[in-house]
Amino acid sequence: MFTQLSGNAAPHEPSAVGLDLGGASTRIWASGHGLLQVGYPGTPRTPGHGPVVRGRITDPEAMWALLSGLRTGRRRPLPGGAVIVACRPVGSDPQLEAVRGLLTAAFEPARLLFIDTVRAAAIGADAASAPLLIADIGAHLTEVAVLADGVTVAARRRDVGLHDDTDGPDPDAAVVTAVTDLVRHVCRQAGDREAIAAAVRGGLLLVGGGAARPRLAARIAGAAGTPVRRPAAPHLAAARGAGLAALAALRRSAVRF
Repeated sequence: MFTQLSGNAAPHEPSAVGLDLGGASTRIWASGHGLLQVGYPGTPRTPGHGPVVRGRITDPEAMWALLSGLRTGRRRPLPGGAVIVACRPVGSDPQLEAVRGLLTAAFEPARLLFIDTVRAAAIGADAASAPLLIADIGAHLTEVAVLADGVTVAARRRDVGLHDDTDGPDPDAAVVTAVTDLVRHVCRQAGDREAIAAAVRGGLLLVGGGAARPRLAARIAGAAGTPVRRPAAPHLAAARGAGLAALAALRRSAVRF
């Protein structure tokens, strides 16, 4: 389906790339290049439209054009042969193989790894060490997880996000309900009960596009009955964390994700 870009790209050299393929935009972190966010042109603020819907690539050709443009259409093109870490939503299905094929064709990586979006966001927010309760609110998805020592202990997702019910009288209501319900479900999941209890005591770290809305954060705090904090640039935390994970993988001979 896709043509590899060897003839048009920069020479292969060691580099690290983190990718967050969101419902409203793609965010990329690359060593030596920093962070970049690219929206999807002509995509209405409605679920079911755009190249990525509910965490699935629904228009591979559009994503191919965007990713290949990101790699080669820059003043300093991204080199091939990179270590790439791409974010995956909680409960991702075998369609990841299609994502793998697309990213391999577009970037020609030396290694391609996947990381849970919530885990990447925790790394990007410098919050991955202690037990952590985290919620990621995107355009089409809401994910909640408990992490301990950077490992996902419990996680749930709901297919609702910022682009749902945008024309209703209370466009944030569905997201507030989703986060509140997911927090309750995650806290009841079997697993490391001590880590879950410690994470809940520490409050909720809110990331993703939803964290950029102060009023939404305040409503979630009230509904969930827990303090909510937001990192700097919360919408970029996952891409930054994926990039840092890629950098770690580049520096070490073997890293498990």
